[in-house]
Amino acid sequence: MTKLANSALLAAVFALTLGSAIAQDSTLSGTVTNGTTNKPAAGDEVILINLSNGMDVAASAKVDSSGKFSFNLTDGPGPHLIRAVHQGVTYHQMAPPGTNSVDVKVYDVATKVAGLNVTADVIRIQADSGTMQGVRLFVVNNTSSPAKTQMNDHNFEFFLPPGAKIEQVQARAPNGKPIAAEAAPQAEKNRYAIAFPLRPGETQFQLEFTLPYPGEIKIDPKPLYASEHLVVVLPKTMQFTAANPASFQPVQNPGQGDSNVQVAQQTKAGQSLAFTLKGNGVITESPGETASGAAQQQDQQQRGDTRPGGGLGVPIDAPDALQQYRWPILVGFAVLLAIGGWIVTKRPPVVPGAATSAARPVAATAGYGAALHPTGPTATVPATSAPVAKSSMLLEVLKEEMFQLEVERKQGKIAPADYEKARAALDQTLERALKRQG
Repeated sequence: MTKLANSALLAAVFALTLGSAIAQDSTLSGTVTNGTTNKPAAGDEVILINLSNGMDVAASAKVDSSGKFSFNLTDGPGPHLIRAVHQGVTYHQMAPPGTNSVDVKVYDVATKVAGLNVTADVIRIQADSGTMQGVRLFVVNNTSSPAKTQMNDHNFEFFLPPGAKIEQVQARAPNGKPIAAEAAPQAEKNRYAIAFPLRPGETQFQLEFTLPYPGEIKIDPKPLYASEHLVVVLPKTMQFTAANPASFQPVQNPGQGDSNVQVAQQTKAGQSLAFTLKGNGVITESPGETASGAAQQQDQQQRGDTRPGGGLGVPIDAPDALQQYRWPILVGFAVLLAIGGWIVTKRPPVVPGAATSAARPVAATAGYGAALHPTGPTATVPATSAPVAKSSMLLEVLKEEMFQLEVERKQGKIAPADYEKARAALDQTLERALKRQG
């Protein structure tokens, strides 16, 4: 009996020792590389964020001289988010459950970089009941070489029509999620600036504004940057008249609903692109359908295709005139207009201390965005967060990671076995998060 008891005790001790060893061996390591110099980002701070219960900071470390870092995962296998801070700008990399190694690339910061261009400036307008609502989307591409992040107090500037009131602003870093941002008024009237880092790659800024509308209005975009395309989307029931008719080209697609698309290509900073709008109307069709149809029609016109019905359409492998920003229009406008619509102009007065229904989605996004992409000392995570809000943040991160995983699979960047393993782990974590939120 004593021998059996001793054997059981030894087995229990062995099991505990083995479990402790396994827990100690559960680590997440990686490297941080300076993409500007292609050297290790020695000395940079790396933060481990546990996404299992929201956005909790689990640990922090410094990158060693060889660019490496390592964390003991005492809080479980994940999912985690790695945040690297370089010269005051944050960079992120997801670490799904089961991930043991993560590589993060950071870039040196400059107040002004060469190679910055606006791929598209898209203005979507509709009007009714004496109020005009507009959504403006900027797609900015940072192709600096060597690659650097541009950051200053007025990092990206733009003009809005006189009397315009900004309702909300969102910014999206390369491969990131849309987050709440702020457009600060500048000394020059009707000029605004967004202090958000322009990291190498494509950054999107999207803002919703309203202004009084007597039935006719003149709008001058006053571009501060050269742009490959400036696009104006409005209902067909509204009249568009350009001050310089040669500047804009109508892009019509008879098979697509009720929108009118006007395009100015290869615009210059300071170029006069004023136009007058008359009448009222609301756009009911999908922004993505409008962009796609307009792109196809303009491509046919540029090729001199005058056949009835436009012929057979654009070949699958042929680039069209709006291809570079078709997806930003689809994603950007669909997100904002689906939430906003005419709610801004129709919502009841705000009760002090209460949040309107239209603001709630943005508030949730703001909390998540501040955690992922702080742009200054004031962009911090709220001190207290409801469990439901934390679960919502986690769900957004998981959905983004699933999207990226599917993109890598379609592009052949991940082996089938690795894809199945990562997808199974994400599905399991997503299921737990949904149950927690429910």
